[in-house]
Amino acid sequence: MTDAVQLAAAVDATSFLTASSASLQAKKTATLLKTLGVNALITGESGIGKRTLASFILPDASIVDASNFDELLVTLESSKELIISNIDNSPNLNRLIDTIEENDVRIVATSKQLQFNELLDDLFSVKLDIPPLRERVEDVTFLVEKFTKEAAELFGSDESFNIKNFKPDLSQNAKSLRRQVMINYLLQDIGDSDLMGIIENYLYDKLGSNSDYRNFLYLYEVPLIRGGLKKFKSQLQLADKLGLNRNTLRKKITENKQYLEGEKQ
Repeated sequence: MTDAVQLAAAVDATSFLTASSASLQAKKTATLLKTLGVNALITGESGIGKRTLASFILPDASIVDASNFDELLVTLESSKELIISNIDNSPNLNRLIDTIEENDVRIVATSKQLQFNELLDDLFSVKLDIPPLRERVEDVTFLVEKFTKEAAELFGSDESFNIKNFKPDLSQNAKSLRRQVMINYLLQDIGDSDLMGIIENYLYDKLGSNSDYRNFLYLYEVPLIRGGLKKFKSQLQLADKLGLNRNTLRKKITENKQYLEGEKQ
């Protein structure tokens, strides 16, 4: 199967990826829920596709965040089915559940929490937990391709994304990964003047103290050290390429330790 065909098979009409066994099972459960007519709860971390899967189950239903409580109550009075996002944020679960039952509304809800009180346990017949992307490696690969295509369309480019040395940022699952791909795609062929313009705009609102030169020197030194160590593999080689004494380079690495260690994490 070619990469293009494989990607098409992995992405369905709802944009919920089914490349990994975990996401495929979640999609199968969601397909079954479309026909059962029961209340369902989808749990998992932010950015894993909970709302997308909920919309697959109830394609015509409105989506209301539970924190918008007044809007939620009004919507429940005029709906037969509804998607409630972040139901764990509801300020009054008792009243919410009473309103759902009084109006006989079918609910598919999402939440970041796995454990709830008995009220929500009784409300939902089916609970579906979606694993984070760090446990769905196959989905990450296809998401990078998907977001790369989005970036090419957004920026009007036919260029492919250079994934060499690309380390996926899964801190917020698909949210952080999409942002990372978009930024890397945009910056992969950035010129000196563009890069300096970005730094200039960043510094414009930051400058103002009497020690700004030292405070912001890391913006130059950290990427220089990171890039150099990735390319030349050793401090000795990097010191030679930069024309620095090895002790001077070590001092710079020590001074910027907090930023360099953050990159390793």
